[in-house]
Amino acid sequence: MLQVLVSRKIAVAESICSFELCSLNGEPLPPFTAGAHIDVQTPAGATRQYSLCNHPEERHRYMIGVLKDPQSRGGSQAMHEQVEQGQTLTISEPRNLFPLAADGKRHLLFAGGIGITPMLAMAYELSQRGVDFELHYSFRTQASAAFLDVLAEAPLARHVRLHDNAAATQLDAATVLAAPTPGTHLYVCGPSGFMNYLLSTAASQGWPAEQTHREFFAAAPIEHDGDQPFEVELASSGQTFHIPADRSVFEVLDEAGIEIETSCEQGICGACITRVLQGTPDHRDQFMTDKEHAVNDRFTPCCSRAKTPRLVLDL
Repeated sequence: MLQVLVSRKIAVAESICSFELCSLNGEPLPPFTAGAHIDVQTPAGATRQYSLCNHPEERHRYMIGVLKDPQSRGGSQAMHEQVEQGQTLTISEPRNLFPLAADGKRHLLFAGGIGITPMLAMAYELSQRGVDFELHYSFRTQASAAFLDVLAEAPLARHVRLHDNAAATQLDAATVLAAPTPGTHLYVCGPSGFMNYLLSTAASQGWPAEQTHREFFAAAPIEHDGDQPFEVELASSGQTFHIPADRSVFEVLDEAGIEIETSCEQGICGACITRVLQGTPDHRDQFMTDKEHAVNDRFTPCCSRAKTPRLVLDL
């Protein structure tokens, strides 16, 4: 974990603030790649994940954008109302679960609302590398759209397509995603409805799963009616744990002192993914693809359960 200084806080759109974070001693911050995020310990006590939106070559600062969510469980509200310039925050080093495809010849970036944050860093990197890309940014109104001033400037402007849902420029995903070609990769980030629209359209247009990349900011509601207890066995020790119907694998193992890396605890970040050696998972996450789920060799202990009476985990 790192201690950083909030060197600047500004409103960049309706209910969205950007925060510039710098090291306390002036030393360069750990490097990051486009699509990376950091965990931020908020004043409310909650840890939240925020994508880095500045140029990945910048080592003197991290930039994040935070939407004040009306359904906030405390994290985004605390960032808006309690964090001010000059304060210090505790953050993690950057981690990238949403990277650019190394072999991509063309990249289509689709951002909805606050989903522009990882796409902005991607656009900076792709522009510098001279790689073919388009950035499609959809938003409810001009007032709710963040970083429009940055997107309107060189070198990004010629790659940007703005889609104002309150005007006549709404995104026609079927047209943009028609006829996928080898080497072209699709990236989607934003509200669940926006992402489902893009991903379902891509699937109907024949986009291969390996050319489609997404990052959810919030988990879809999970139906818990009918959840059943099951057992988890740890392969390294043979220990067996009972998982009640109303508790997650992560909660039970964490209480027993078994360390599993976790971050979002909602099945959207992939930090806790664990190998399954025996048994069939009941996948509840939104991080892995349907193809990855079908293999049934990994699962997310923060939210997923079991279809079989026991899972043997590579722990």
